[in-house]
Amino acid sequence: RNTPILIDSGGQYEYGTTDVTRTWFTGPDAPPAEFVEAYTRVLKGNIGVDTAVFPENTPGFVLDAFARRSLWQAGMDYGHGTGHGVGAALNVHEGPMSISPRWGNLEGMKRGMVVSNEPGYYEDGNFGIRIENLLEVTYLDPADDVGADDDEEGANGAGGERPQKPPGQKTFLQFQKLTLIPIQKNLVDVSLMTAEELDWLDDYHEEVWAKIGPLLEEGSEGRDWLERSCRPIDRR
Repeated sequence: RNTPILIDSGGQYEYGTTDVTRTWFTGPDAPPAEFVEAYTRVLKGNIGVDTAVFPENTPGFVLDAFARRSLWQAGMDYGHGTGHGVGAALNVHEGPMSISPRWGNLEGMKRGMVVSNEPGYYEDGNFGIRIENLLEVTYLDPADDVGADDDEEGANGAGGERPQKPPGQKTFLQFQKLTLIPIQKNLVDVSLMTAEELDWLDDYHEEVWAKIGPLLEEGSEGRDWLERSCRPIDRR
């Protein structure tokens, strides 16, 4: 108690592998201001990657700065990559792509890839923070999905051919969240967050509650905790 705990966990399932990290702080005292600032900047980095829109085949190192921008503004950083590919009941860390400041991996992001989003901040002997979700790469424009599976398999099937872009027009990608676990709201300094970032947090918790709440037993301790954790953040 009165100390943070970082939990990096996951499991192997028939349909794939999970990898998630959350950092929690339990009272009774309020968390230190420096911890709250670091936590908030890590969250801002996570949101920065989550909401990124980028051209197809963009290499992961281009996206890495989205995760570090808020930390860099405060003279802070972390020493590991921001994201790695995730296998299907194989290795948790699996290529070919990554999101990292190391420029050596030029593999471009493509529809259907699953990648982690895990910015962090660490002070030796004091505390560590990481917020990790898994993301799926999807097309920004749903029309680009038409025939995409056939293209990737090298065949033209019932889905039809993928429409060709006019010369000079690019196909853009975005991320879709796969991880549905609350983020501790009383560790967030709302004064450092934009209105759009706070909207993202509320929307995320609304999705967590809508999809996970019905799976928990009515009146159970876990369901009550989830309901409290997914309420809109106090913006005052």
